[in-house]
Amino acid sequence: MERVPTESVEAVEAVPDVHLSVLAGAERMNVQHFRIEPGATVPAHSHEQEQVGYITRGELVFVVGDEEEEVVVREGDSYALAADEVHGAENRGEETVEGVDIFSPPRTMADWAGGE
Repeated sequence: MERVPTESVEAVEAVPDVHLSVLAGAERMNVQHFRIEPGATVPAHSHEQEQVGYITRGELVFVVGDEEEEVVVREGDSYALAADEVHGAENRGEETVEGVDIFSPPRTMADWAGGE
């Protein structure tokens, strides 16, 4: 069994004010913690992994698909993104957004952050 406390992993600032920490992982999935400061934007991207997540603090606006549909997720909400689904996110609020994402297959770092 692997135990990875969030505080034991140094967060990477993937783009300005967007911080990612890769946490526990297994052969077919892994967990990532994120922190997105007010006004920060995760650029539109897609990836081969399925992604499910949960917001633990704040409110995040996902911009999804070619039509750029906006989906608001709030503290206590979960969400799912299909493999290869184009999406980005914006923190339009005044509070820091935090949450966790689970990727399958595992993803070590976001492509848009210069990782895998």
